[in-house]
Formats: sequence, C-alpha cells, structure tokens
Amino acid sequence: MELTFVDTNVILRLLTKDHPQQSAAAEEVFQQVANGNLLITTSETVIAEVVYVLSSRGLYDLPRSDIRRKISNILRLQCMIVPQKQTYERALEVYASTGVDFEDALSVAHMEAQGITTILSFDRDFDRFPSIKREEPRAR
Repeated sequence: MELTFVDTNVILRLLTKDHPQQSAAAEEVFQQVANGNLLITTSETVIAEVVYVLSSRGLYDLPRSDIRRKISNILRLQCMIVPQKQTYERALEVYASTGVDFEDALSVAHMEAQGITTILSFDRDFDRFPSIKREEPRAR
C-alpha cells in the first residue's frame, strides 16, 4: 500500500467539523485509515500547526487536554505511520500538563527520548522540568 502524506487542513477539518463538505471528506479519509485501507503519514510541523490552530484564542480555543486527546487518537491509528510517534505522544502529554507551548513540549520530549539533560536557551519555561538543566548562552 502506498504511503500518503496528510496536511494540516485535513486533520483540522476532521477534528473541528467546521466545513461540512471538507469535514465529511476528511472523515472518509480517516475512516479508510481506521479500516486499514489507507496508509498515511504527516510531519512534526503539521502536528505543531494543528496544536497551534486548535489552541488559538481567535479560532477554536480548545483546552489543552482536548487537543491532546484528539491528536493522540489520530496518532494511535495503526495505519498512521509517523516517525517518533512516542515522542509526539510525550510532547502532547507535557503540553497538556504543564502550560508550556507545544514547541517547548516537543523539545522536552525530544531531549528525553535522546537522553539529553542540558538545553541552551533563554526561555525560562525549561526551568519547570527538574530533569532538564537550562544554560543561557553568554557572550565572551
């Protein structure tokens, strides 16, 4: 079966159901995936964009726990082939439970997966994680 890439807008139409025709088409795509008739993938950028749009106060303003649940349900589909799927799941968990933005949560998840404990950053949000040592770059 050929692998097909899924863009942000298809996932958003599935999750928001805010465009009758496109949402129905997106539901059909994911029903095919759930039935094992379509093999799909996406990227870290697409997942981050979905989180950003769903959390946007001007658009959907969904609670972090709802965002985590909705995206995790998609990631768990057997025919959704995404490299580092566990890292994305962990990032969604960090995002939902800590209040840091998704990009920072993704960095934490990547660090944990790779056994990295030090980050160079000016962002103090990383100080919330006892397993991470944040160092600020300094000019000489």
